[in-house]
Amino acid sequence: MRRASGNWFAIIDRSAVYLSVVGGICLLAIVSIVTLGVIMRYVFGAPILGVNEIVQLTAVALVMSSLPYCTVRDGHVSVDVFDKMIGRWGRLIGDVMSRVLSGLVFAILSYRAVLKAFDALQWGDATNMLQAPIWPFYVILAAGAGLCVVVFALQIVVVLARGAR
Repeated sequence: MRRASGNWFAIIDRSAVYLSVVGGICLLAIVSIVTLGVIMRYVFGAPILGVNEIVQLTAVALVMSSLPYCTVRDGHVSVDVFDKMIGRWGRLIGDVMSRVLSGLVFAILSYRAVLKAFDALQWGDATNMLQAPIWPFYVILAAGAGLCVVVFALQIVVVLARGAR
């Protein structure tokens, strides 16, 4: 998708990069809090309250903010065991259908995450130990999944324009 020119592609590419920066920050935060937690627990005998909650929520943000970048770069695992058997038209259909199904799943995930974010904000849902609000993590989940839907849609256009190979 990167090679295709057009303003939409550049905007989506830039958005995925910016969102992946959030993922990078989350990764650094996880490494830092786990390291600090281990040092505090085993060296000083004073464990940090809520480390598990922090790591779990930050891991959600890490994965969902990095996923669009991986999708834009075609970084997902693909298996080509049947390519010779199904031929170029079969590959084209498979490429389109995999993106349609993935886009559908992520659209549902994004929609449900938006609804859950509003519910969590309205009802003040928070973590058990730290009482940290969880709605921002639903927003990150929805943003990552939503951007993946857009990327899959643009990839379908590119695959169809490229045709069977």
